Amino acid sequence: MNTQGPAKDYTETDLTIHIFSVSAALVGVCLTVIGLFQISHRLSHVKSFGEKLLAVDALIFLSSCLLAYFSLQMRRTCRQHSLERLAEEIFFAGLVMMAGICFLIVYEFV
Repeated sequence: MNTQGPAKDYTETDLTIHIFSVSAALVGVCLTVIGLFQISHRLSHVKSFGEKLLAVDALIFLSSCLLAYFSLQMRRTCRQHSLERLAEEIFFAGLVMMAGICFLIVYEFV
């Protein structure tokens, strides 16, 4: 039984919905940048390393998206909360990795 009240449940569900939608969009961003690496000749020496990192990052965001989706489908509150927390932590790890990849790309341009 939830002892924190319905407001806490709505806030967590809203966060899970945002994680679900944003992580799905970020999978597309990672795949788009991989395509841009294919087009760019200037980043040729970073190309393969950056593509591998972006592919891993896309998988991280995809796993976060799937966990958020399964969390929204759960009926048991305790399992739902653990999936929400895991989706949030994986999403944050993907954001940190994406920031590192962006730093690598900017470093190569400058």
